[in-house]
Amino acid sequence: MTSTKAPVALSLENISLKVQDGDAIRTILDNISLDIRAGEVVGLVGPSGSGKSTLLTIAGCLKQADSGVVTLYSRNKNEAIDLGVKGAEAARVRRHHIGIVFQQPNLLPALTVKQQLLAMRRLGRIFGWSDGGKRDAEARAEELLRAVGLEGFENRRISQLSGGQQARVNVARALMNSPEVLLVDEPTAALDQKTAGAVTRLIMDVTHKMGVATLYITHDLGQLHGADRIVEMVDGRLQHTDHERVGVTVAAG
Repeated sequence: MTSTKAPVALSLENISLKVQDGDAIRTILDNISLDIRAGEVVGLVGPSGSGKSTLLTIAGCLKQADSGVVTLYSRNKNEAIDLGVKGAEAARVRRHHIGIVFQQPNLLPALTVKQQLLAMRRLGRIFGWSDGGKRDAEARAEELLRAVGLEGFENRRISQLSGGQQARVNVARALMNSPEVLLVDEPTAALDQKTAGAVTRLIMDVTHKMGVATLYITHDLGQLHGADRIVEMVDGRLQHTDHERVGVTVAAG
């Protein structure tokens, strides 16, 4: 579990978003505030359509809110970064500071496992990411593959991996740029319960060991055993909940 004294890495303050729905205006996010500390896993649960994934896209510089402030506190550069940016600047922030694990891994079938991670380095160079060269990138990729339990799988193609192994590659790839923030959106939805549990434990383990701030979205509350906190979203609002049966501490943002 993360210490309450750990610094805040991601802060969402009074985030609101409305969209046009036919002749009506529908509220997707209603004044959401949530802080996540370095080394902390915050689980976000709620019914479909409650706004969970929308909040994640705003935290990941993929969408802008109508109002509110999203701030990433960079431990590497000791600076506060406004995430309410778009275009090339949003892409630069994601490459340097944010890792995203989507529900579908979207791995490239033509690349080996190790090449999936090294592709992040090549993308980083396009956006001006200086990472110390190819040798350092290869060492980082090998380190991450060991961390996710895929040592010895470096040269395998995606077609040679199980669903759980592909999910592990997905996590390692998201960590390749040493992000301060890890955003995880339903990464185990297509996996059996045992494999899903292993992938979730992996995400929590790397969060605590690497000190990233992780927002973990899932519809399955049982997957969040061991999370530092759980918040629940209903109709675009964060709610107080009672999830003691899964052995976590609950807080609302």
